[in-house]
Amino acid sequence: MWLNPEEVLLKNALKLWVTEKSNDYFLLQRRRGHGDTGGKISGMLVGALDTMLDSNARVAPFRILLQVPGSQVSWVIASGAAAEEVNSHWRWLELNLLHSLSVFENKEDAANFVKGKVKGLIAEEVRGGQAAQEEDPERFREALVRFEQRFGLPHREKLVTHYSCCCWKGRVPRQGWLYLSTNHIAFYSFLLGKEVKLLVPWAEVTGLERVTVGLITDVVRVHTRKRQRDFSMFLNVEEVMTVMTQLADIALRRLLDSGGLELDHTLQQPTSITKRVLEEQALRQYVLSLFGLPRAEQLKEVAQCSVWTPHARCHTPGTLYATDSYLCFNSRESGVCVLLIPLAEVLSIEKVETTSALPNPVIVSVRSKRAFQFIELSDRDELVDNLNDRLRALHWKQAVFRGQSQRKKSLISPTPYYTFCYDTMYETEDADVISEKALRHTVQTEALITTFHHNQSDSPNNKCNAEQRKERLWEDHFAEFGRGVHMFRTDKIRRLVAMGIPESLRGELWLTFSDACSSLTAHPDYYSKLVEESMRGSSVATEEIERDLHRSLPEHPAFQNNTGISALRRVLTAYAHRNPKIGYCQSMNIVASVLLLYTKEEEAFWLLVTVCERMLPDYFNRRVIGAQVDQSVFEELIRERLPDLAENIPDLAPLASVSLSWFLTLFLSVLPFRSAVCVLDCFFFHGIKAIFQLALTVLDANAAELSASTDDGQALMILTSFLEQVRHDDEACECSEEAGPATGHTHITTLIADAYEKFGDLTVKHLERLRCRHRIQVLQAHEDTTKENALRLVTPDVSVTPDDLSDLYDVFKTEHFINLYWGDGVCSAPDLPTLRRRDYPERYHVDQAQFKSLYQLLVPWLCGPHTDTVAQRTFTLLDHNRDNLINFSEFARWIDTLYCGEFNEKIRLLYHLHIPPALTDPEEEPSPLKSPVLSTTRPLYVDLPNGETKGYGEQLKQMLKDLALEKDKDVEQPLPQMNQWEFIQFIKTLYSMFQADQIESELFQAIGMVTSLVLQIGEAGHRDTQSGEGSFKQEGPAERKEETDSEQASGAVAGRGRGSGSASGSEGDWTVSFAQILASLLTEQALVNFFERPLDLGSKLAEAKKRQYQERAGLLMIQHGTS
Repeated sequence: MWLNPEEVLLKNALKLWVTEKSNDYFLLQRRRGHGDTGGKISGMLVGALDTMLDSNARVAPFRILLQVPGSQVSWVIASGAAAEEVNSHWRWLELNLLHSLSVFENKEDAANFVKGKVKGLIAEEVRGGQAAQEEDPERFREALVRFEQRFGLPHREKLVTHYSCCCWKGRVPRQGWLYLSTNHIAFYSFLLGKEVKLLVPWAEVTGLERVTVGLITDVVRVHTRKRQRDFSMFLNVEEVMTVMTQLADIALRRLLDSGGLELDHTLQQPTSITKRVLEEQALRQYVLSLFGLPRAEQLKEVAQCSVWTPHARCHTPGTLYATDSYLCFNSRESGVCVLLIPLAEVLSIEKVETTSALPNPVIVSVRSKRAFQFIELSDRDELVDNLNDRLRALHWKQAVFRGQSQRKKSLISPTPYYTFCYDTMYETEDADVISEKALRHTVQTEALITTFHHNQSDSPNNKCNAEQRKERLWEDHFAEFGRGVHMFRTDKIRRLVAMGIPESLRGELWLTFSDACSSLTAHPDYYSKLVEESMRGSSVATEEIERDLHRSLPEHPAFQNNTGISALRRVLTAYAHRNPKIGYCQSMNIVASVLLLYTKEEEAFWLLVTVCERMLPDYFNRRVIGAQVDQSVFEELIRERLPDLAENIPDLAPLASVSLSWFLTLFLSVLPFRSAVCVLDCFFFHGIKAIFQLALTVLDANAAELSASTDDGQALMILTSFLEQVRHDDEACECSEEAGPATGHTHITTLIADAYEKFGDLTVKHLERLRCRHRIQVLQAHEDTTKENALRLVTPDVSVTPDDLSDLYDVFKTEHFINLYWGDGVCSAPDLPTLRRRDYPERYHVDQAQFKSLYQLLVPWLCGPHTDTVAQRTFTLLDHNRDNLINFSEFARWIDTLYCGEFNEKIRLLYHLHIPPALTDPEEEPSPLKSPVLSTTRPLYVDLPNGETKGYGEQLKQMLKDLALEKDKDVEQPLPQMNQWEFIQFIKTLYSMFQADQIESELFQAIGMVTSLVLQIGEAGHRDTQSGEGSFKQEGPAERKEETDSEQASGAVAGRGRGSGSASGSEGDWTVSFAQILASLLTEQALVNFFERPLDLGSKLAEAKKRQYQERAGLLMIQHGTS
């Protein structure tokens, strides 16, 4: 490759380099020791140095120098890993530059001319390659060339970054280079004559962790299903761990069945992934989680600044994040100030004159007649211009939408379809039926708690006083910090939330904290239209919703009558209609029912949208992947934050699984109602972090009892009993009056306060990193389950050993992945029908090109030049539903027939390959009938062991009789007969299969005998058919039945018109049946031995795994190079 010219001393270069070609201006040199055989020390040392030194050291084994005559200074302008590569550069220099240099009088000018030409070539290569997207294109280009040369992967394999490190093999470190690409983790080392290459697909990585091994700290351990690899000696191990985790997570979500997980559109194309893109995505994910923004938001700008905080009378430093629709601010010191400003609420963004006290100020004015002042913005002009562009576009959309809404309102009836009240004046016997029908289509305009009150305390005055005190505190807070989404969120509001939100403000603050009110304002009338559409039909989701309606807070009066049930039905059905990917998931009914108690129906709908799509992404999908990921994260947090409990309970998986309902229902299903609602207050303010903190606190409070528990059931009872006794503060009087002192009760406010105190340092950034890492383990666990189910369903139909079947599945899956890596991705799961995706054996598919590759790797009998044709026929035969894809179950049964099938099963498969639909139109090829071995005039007899001579006709009659008796017991339909041209193709395949076999001549003679016999049988049968007489008029009923079946099959073939328009379509063609061909083959023991020869599928699979990658990669490189 061409290199950016770098100066070297020729005197020093001669010590390590050998000049092979030279002229006045250029030298072609070889690295001293390169290519030495016999283990010479010079070759070993050179290879080791080449691997350990940085890429800037130009340590390729071949290089070209630019020299100035009479000077000891030269410049490296090209290098190569092979002599062919560097020789091509040398020829280019001789043809294009060498003659031009003679016109320069000043040799320095000639050298500068060459340097400029080389830099131009490099710039042209960079502009059209992967390196163009990198921060340091030239250095990345060198690493990319080495990566491609060392591992031989196609150019579509996108290298993301590389690091110098050690790979540990036992206790021996191997210094080398770690390459991280979009699909693989690769390591290369050459040390003292020993070369080490590792290439591990991300799809095989089951876990990543940072460990300490002996005295070596900061070791990155990569787990696969078969072994683990340790890498160390990184300059920045935190960066390496983050990049590796992101790449593994992205690859698995793209390749495996992620149960509904969606990738950002910038990550869906692997070729667009760079290290910078990964950093941006990590920051974007952190911002979305920190502020609870919609998943579709894109991070636009990030700026360091300070915001004026009136309550503190000072400017608070922090970071400003600008997205598509929001301005977000987070203080530098955690918890001091958080600010969320939807652009929909912004009136103007203006620059103010800079002063010494207010450098680069910006004023943001909102609709509530408030303004926010930001200062110390470094790129203020560009930031404000971008924000104003987005603000103008948003205002224009709002104006257009308002105009359309007004026009629609002027055209429709003033009476809406969904009324906001319902009449209860009916006193007839059908009143209940009528009211129920009306309620089904009546949107509730008030929170259910205003009409239906839960069982209250015997001391309502105490409750009212407590509520009034809380309301006064919140009103004072609103006056000081603001009200609405853009209020200042400080540590003070956290303490107010921990005390419990008053019922009169709960719905408003839930909408405010979650920003669901922005979605509600931006989509007027959306919910009513959605309800109307969703109520028109039924689906699986609606049936599940109906089953769970009466299980949602059944103890609450609001859901003991049609009003609450109908409202819950509308909200759940509308959401299932809005988001069919999620539809309806259990536990959504519990969350939605609580939301309906404190908010209006439409508000409850948007809160549910916010919970499912923003605050708990990936929780409510087909496999509840998000909840399982958080269970795995929770288990690690237990080991990290509660080490004593983890030490006493080594297996924390059952304990973590107990908490699944805590996360799915946000503690609503395990805590008393009023206590659970307080948890929901914290959840809407803090997000999922509050659930983690509270769950850790519950385990910490019961750590002693859990450590003493003897089994999982006892631990479950301990936790259940503890949670049932958690009481709200207002219920203390009731407990003391009814049951004496509440010695066994815990107040929810105390529990929440302990959670903040003990685990308040748990950050969103830490949780996101853990989620990314544990998502790998969860997805791989699902993949293992998928494999087990696929093998379980296929095993009864095959005779392959379980180990071989497992390896066969891996090879088949790898072929599917290779197409996703470097092919056109036609077999990716999203493009397949939903029904097929849900069926485990149908998870992975291969197309025709992929099947041909597997055919070459696994088939026991290759057919030479005829192999591709036979592979294509096999693919056509196995593709039963004609979708040009083959699934694993079809593939496994075919392999089972080849390796474990009996003789007649293998012949039946070959027979199928040479009749339609596997065999298509005949090809223009010379007929084997012209060969002397196919002459029908040869004597048809066979020598028996006792010396007798028995004619083929008599032996064939006996075989047909036996086959006919078996046929009566067989329920399969008779195979169509094979015509003359199809039989020729059948024989051609057999000839090609026998080539290069140890007993090739014997097999050729045997197949010649069989061919002659079948030809004579076919011609005799054809003559008998024409004369209207059967071949065996005096035979028994079995023979007559066989002949009748043959004639019927022959008639069916003729009726289909097979071979019409070809050489086989003449009236003189004959046909033979499968039974006749099988019987003829059985007469030759050599053929029987060949097909019954034991075959080792295990060794074939082991060899296939080694060859699969390189062969497919080479083929794809050729295809992409010629396309």
